[in-house]
Amino acid sequence: MTVDQIIARLGGAETLAQLTNVGTEAVRKWRQTHAIPPRHWSAIIAVTGFSFSDMPGMGISGAPPPTPSPHMQDKDATPPGATAALVLQGGSVLWGRGFGAPTNDIVPVGEICFNTAMTGYQETLTDPSYAGQIITFTFPHIGNVGTNSEDLEATSIAARGLVVSQDITEPANWRATQHLDAWLRAQNVTGIAGVDTRALTIRIRDRGPQTGVLLFPANGSFDLAYARTRAAEWPGLEGMDLAKTVSCTQSYEWTETEWVFPTGTGKQTTPHHHIVAVDYGAKRNILRCLASAGFRVTVVPATSTTEDILRHQPDGVFLSNGPGDPAATASYAVPAIQGVMAAGVPIFGICLGHQLLARALGAKTFKMARGHRGANQPVKDLDTGKVEITSQNHGFAVDTDTLPKTARVTHISLFDGSNEGLTCTNRPAFSVQYHPEASPGPADSHYLFHRFAEMVARPR
Repeated sequence: MTVDQIIARLGGAETLAQLTNVGTEAVRKWRQTHAIPPRHWSAIIAVTGFSFSDMPGMGISGAPPPTPSPHMQDKDATPPGATAALVLQGGSVLWGRGFGAPTNDIVPVGEICFNTAMTGYQETLTDPSYAGQIITFTFPHIGNVGTNSEDLEATSIAARGLVVSQDITEPANWRATQHLDAWLRAQNVTGIAGVDTRALTIRIRDRGPQTGVLLFPANGSFDLAYARTRAAEWPGLEGMDLAKTVSCTQSYEWTETEWVFPTGTGKQTTPHHHIVAVDYGAKRNILRCLASAGFRVTVVPATSTTEDILRHQPDGVFLSNGPGDPAATASYAVPAIQGVMAAGVPIFGICLGHQLLARALGAKTFKMARGHRGANQPVKDLDTGKVEITSQNHGFAVDTDTLPKTARVTHISLFDGSNEGLTCTNRPAFSVQYHPEASPGPADSHYLFHRFAEMVARPR
């Protein structure tokens, strides 16, 4: 069966979207790729009476899911030299060599994602948006720039673990102050090397998000049965509110500006306007960019109400990035955002902040089949026709078809056509899905902070 035949049998794309609990944007993508992710097959089969052999494969209509590589087979006997294991949902085991902190009392479990950036592993690991996730780095050389105290995006590592292909390399950078392995041990974070990251990436690409459990036992004894149970029972990121777990707990002022060679970071002493940044998991470099754009920045917790935000008398409000399902965070974030919009205060949101602004406008969000993570994501600006190379980290997206008429799409992904930006036509508010502050990363989108400054400066 083709995707179009299945849609016709069920009475249209909207019905199929409801049955599989995805957005209509996802169904449109299925039509484009002529494939439906296998995780949705059971729901379709239950309604249509089709068999698994009728389901469109990943990229080739009618083809079965790809056969796992030898690295993905279930092998309970510990191979020679293996000191760590990554246990996937379904029970497959990937063996490798452990580094960082051994998994004694705490066994990391989370959604495995892959990141395609060639550098910036320290910033990636400390990005609060990666809470609840185990990161697979597709670039083979991890550790070569070491770690330092300046490149942190938060006070601690947000990711639950990391997977790499080659052993951690020795630092060879003039700014390095600590070996990556030592830094991970100090942060009590586990990693595994020697994994076929290409095969793991293909598995995620073809089968969607995977739950994984990391094992690096100090005594060398692997409890695979326990790990498989943990992987099977973990509920996944859908419906999970993680913004509360990474947000600040009280408001504070931020004045540090962007890092500039050779002096490092500076301080904003002559701000032009005052903004409130709602911390759903804000990266430090976002706050630096806001300060560099001329703002006095007050950071407030994710759970702040409209009254909490407006009592600071801001000239504008910034909605930060963050982890988890926007539908869950929306329960407390949306009423606050709607109150700020009603007050006529300008708003700028990125990543999770973009999704929450869309939900405040009445739109829906959905879990993506693969997500966008890396520093090479092409985005088209529909107003100018220009293409920006962007840094991204998100597993959820805005369903464009559900946006109200008062919201206009401004940016789209050139990878899959998903929504990457919007602006309101009846109020001063706009947002983008990607990260304009990326460091290290492309600087194509830094203009957005100055666009926000111009919006804040306009008379109201």
